[in-house]
Amino acid sequence: MRQQEVRDVLRKEPFQPFRIHLSNGETYDVRHPELALLTRNSVHVVVPSSDQKDTDRVVQCDLLHVAAMEPIDGASTA
Repeated sequence: MRQQEVRDVLRKEPFQPFRIHLSNGETYDVRHPELALLTRNSVHVVVPSSDQKDTDRVVQCDLLHVAAMEPIDGASTA
């Protein structure tokens, strides 16, 4: 996936939560634009903990392995 494609989805007004699909089958939801950091070669996604006792984690997704992005409601964005 190209950096500009991810940037466009993150900057879309109004923001629409989306799901990142990786080439290995993993998926990550981005429910707020501040929960993703785009760099030259990757997008870092904050994965909130499901428990108040645990800490959130950050997952680095290499843009070469981002196979698709889609809104959480299921329509394709890229």
